[in-house]
Amino acid sequence: MKCRAIVILIAAIAGAFPLPAQKADPFSAEVKQMYDHVKSNLTKMAEKMPEDSYSFKPTAETRTFAQIIGHVADAQARTCSTINGAPKSLNAASKTAKAELLATLKDSFSLCDQAFDSLTDANALETFALPQGQHHSRIGLLVMAIALEA
Repeated sequence: MKCRAIVILIAAIAGAFPLPAQKADPFSAEVKQMYDHVKSNLTKMAEKMPEDSYSFKPTAETRTFAQIIGHVADAQARTCSTINGAPKSLNAASKTAKAELLATLKDSFSLCDQAFDSLTDANALETFALPQGQHHSRIGLLVMAIALEA
């Protein structure tokens, strides 16, 4: 009898605490969270880098900081605008000034915000044809965009 009373008490207490709601799209929500984290870090890095350090190259064979920011912005714009249905280029690689590159980087994030906002668990495997003839899933392209940024 004591055992039954304990079980009933535990069940009553457990019922008093609602379970946390399951997210509607747990997989895509996790990918979006990764994107937001990397976006924040990259934006802060680009903003904090002094203008005169945008020409910094750790070795002669590597790109300057400005070239890296331009490359990320261009790659993001191509990828995310393809997902959004209107492929475009921002021509960030042609820019060298900090203000221009920050504006272009923010433009590329705006395109990616739209692409990531469209991601759901249901459409994650939808495929897109890239101009080079390759086919990738929505989630594959967006994960590549995150990896490029990181």
